[in-house]
Amino acid sequence: MEQGKLPTELLRKLVFDNITGKNPNVIVGPEVGEDCAAVRFGEYACVLSTDPITGAEAGAGTLAIHISCNDIASCGVEPIGILLTLLVPVDGSEEDIDRVMREAGVAAEELGVEIMGGHTEITSAVNKMVISTTAIGKIEIDRMITTKGAQIGDDVVMTKWAGLEGTSIIASDLSHELSNVLSEEEILSAKSLIKYISVVPEGVLAGKFGVNSMHDVTEGGILGAVWEIAERSDTGVEIYLNKIPVLNETKKICDYYNIDPYRLISSGSMLMTCKEGDKFVGLLNSKGIEAAIIGKVVEEERIIISKGGEKMKLDPPGADELFKVV
Repeated sequence: MEQGKLPTELLRKLVFDNITGKNPNVIVGPEVGEDCAAVRFGEYACVLSTDPITGAEAGAGTLAIHISCNDIASCGVEPIGILLTLLVPVDGSEEDIDRVMREAGVAAEELGVEIMGGHTEITSAVNKMVISTTAIGKIEIDRMITTKGAQIGDDVVMTKWAGLEGTSIIASDLSHELSNVLSEEEILSAKSLIKYISVVPEGVLAGKFGVNSMHDVTEGGILGAVWEIAERSDTGVEIYLNKIPVLNETKKICDYYNIDPYRLISSGSMLMTCKEGDKFVGLLNSKGIEAAIIGKVVEEERIIISKGGEKMKLDPPGADELFKVV
């Protein structure tokens, strides 16, 4: 099978179809494109999300904290704590563990969340370190936002830039190859994109503004996340490629490796649908967060409109473009 997230149909067949036990206190369970699970505790929901880091080496501890906290933020929730598991290969070192935990500790402190526990193990089952994190938050049930709430006529808003995380990973892990196509300043700029990896600020703002749906952009990139919102919401969508912001460093890297920036992993970018998109973009910009309206939620068709005006079908996400490179 291909690297990356399991394709949607296989996910349903091999995973979801085998989950038969249900509990009435679980108010959001496993669904395609849903970022979090949620459990009822009176008038509050405990919101949880888990994710692994497998495709990055430099900065992996930082990414591990942010990707799970970003999922929590996609519900409009500020994360409270993190559980962290390290699976370390037998040829790993104490220095590797120390580096990852220092990175994770700094990232958690910056977000105001506590690493509450987890598990650390040396194992021959992996050939490089695997980091898995589970983030926890809480919110009043009636204020929680999910992926499936998109409404016909909503503007589709994204923050920051397509391929943000993938650009940072590739520049950090393969800088020796990129010196042929990027200047030293551009490589440093691409590496530094990791500082934009958190979407907690925009997630909390979106919750207060009252967006209808929200989805953290991870594997499958911007176009994968758009498809997942439409699939969960049972709607169509029109996306304009020329309105999706892409940094020049990302364009150069993607051209060099012949990969698609719109299908490149992009933690650090949040996708939201809402009425009054212009007003919401203005609010985000006023808080120093780059944002743009990139499309519209429509009744049925799921299409991409190219820079030349050609209409193309929006396909479900496949293996992320990152796995063609690292």
